[in-house]
Amino acid sequence: MPKQIIWSPLAESDLSNILDYLDKNWERKVAVNFLNLTDNFINQISLNPKQFPFIHKKKGIRKCVITKHNTLFYRDRRNKVEVLRIYDTRQNPDTLTF
Repeated sequence: MPKQIIWSPLAESDLSNILDYLDKNWERKVAVNFLNLTDNFINQISLNPKQFPFIHKKKGIRKCVITKHNTLFYRDRRNKVEVLRIYDTRQNPDTLTF
């Protein structure tokens, strides 16, 4: 049974910024493809949240590489999955906060 997906405000903002960037600098088709790809990974995570590796085991944070430039960070909870961030990997990693 799939777990409920909860998006943090930071993750929602990240996704919106990425889609705005893709829409302005690439074709709309690229933004739609990215959204579909992200949706597919979210569905996979809701069905099997333990399939992706931990990046911080103590905090329970896992990562899922969406594209070579974007990584999704999430936490598996008892009845839900919390999407924490969708991070552009070209940024300084020291700026990544949850």
